[in-house]
Amino acid sequence: MIVTDESLELIARSFTDFRALSLTTCEGFSTDGLAVIATHCRNLQELDLQESEVDDRGGYWLSCFPESCVSLMSLNFACLQSEVNFDALERLVARCISLRSLKLNKTLSLEQLKRLLVIAPQLMELGTGSFFQDFSLQQFTDLEKAFNNCKELRTLSGMWEVAPLYLPALYCVCSNLTFLNLSYANIRTMELACLVSNCPQLRRLWVLDTVGDKGLETVSSSCKNLRELRVFPMDPFGQDRVGVTEKGILAISQGCPNLSYVLYFCRQMTNAAIIAVAQNCPRLTHFRLCIMNPCQPDHLTDEPMDEAFGAIVKICKGLQRLAISGLLTDKAFEYIGLFAKNLETLSVAFAGSSDLGMECVLRGCPKLRKLEIRDSPFGNAALLSGLERYESMRSLWMSSCKVTMSGCRYLAQNKPRLNVEIIKENDEDDNDADKLYVYRTIAGPRRDAPNFVLTL
Repeated sequence: MIVTDESLELIARSFTDFRALSLTTCEGFSTDGLAVIATHCRNLQELDLQESEVDDRGGYWLSCFPESCVSLMSLNFACLQSEVNFDALERLVARCISLRSLKLNKTLSLEQLKRLLVIAPQLMELGTGSFFQDFSLQQFTDLEKAFNNCKELRTLSGMWEVAPLYLPALYCVCSNLTFLNLSYANIRTMELACLVSNCPQLRRLWVLDTVGDKGLETVSSSCKNLRELRVFPMDPFGQDRVGVTEKGILAISQGCPNLSYVLYFCRQMTNAAIIAVAQNCPRLTHFRLCIMNPCQPDHLTDEPMDEAFGAIVKICKGLQRLAISGLLTDKAFEYIGLFAKNLETLSVAFAGSSDLGMECVLRGCPKLRKLEIRDSPFGNAALLSGLERYESMRSLWMSSCKVTMSGCRYLAQNKPRLNVEIIKENDEDDNDADKLYVYRTIAGPRRDAPNFVLTL
């Protein structure tokens, strides 16, 4: 979403008792807008800039919080790039005694982190800054002591530029952690093993694929109550690195039977491994497998990955979200239509043989709310097979498929309560609908569409 500084100023000046601002994956605003919020929203309890793109004009905005502001309970500026006014931050944290969540950007040093922990031992969620600094033994001891006083800490993230030498300072808080987010920390197998072996209560784990299969094997033996695993690629475009494979996710499923959420980026997979995952973890509600090489078959048998996803939808009856990848024929979509009766969101990339695949999903998944498809062979027949479904869905996105303008116009003419938008960013064939976005609305066509968006 695009949010402007003018919008933030309007909010700040219009609502004198404004208490919570959460800008998740937003853009269009700057730290000037944050300064206005800090200045005028004197009872602010939450300021969250999760994954937003901010025009960072310096860290002065933190000094705009008045000395009378003591209400903050949650502050997240991890996405900002420039150095903040640390003195202002330290004073703000010290006087907000109800602060429970603090997520810092990577410019904060370990010494500054230690000072914040000393004055805010009540934190339950912490996003550290950089975890790399030349430290004396005494400084390390002081940092470890500061962490040890944080008895309520349950969530830990951040750790940019991590130095393995300083990770032991975290061991004292690991026993109570339920969520460990290492998706920005380039750590290896042994470093992960040392951390998670101290985390018996862990429910959620996010890591980079640098931990390897061996790292995930350690997780499976140490974190028996794990509910959610997300493995992100360190280098999505690097072809030389293996990262994690079917061995890692298989080990997790064998050791963590209560697993309900999986997001897994890899370069190779097998049907047998995913079938075993489904059998070991029948409570899965979210399963998102991204095999980064498009149209990749089972790397041991060269067979399509149809049976893998067939097992997921057959066995995991409560499945709500599914992302599929690899070499897939219409057979996989037939399985989804037949068995995924609770599916709400489906993401498809480089998959399918014909229009029949999409037709099976639209016909067979009564709770489907969101369908995202790219680089797949579905055309007008597939699109129009859902004519009676789209008004009960939240949205449909299709890109680089075989849909044409005539098919989109037919949909728009027959379903006037739908917004049918074509996005043409390049000089494309006038008859091609390279990017199609369909969503239900009661307000009619939007009035803020840019020039490259054509509303039918």
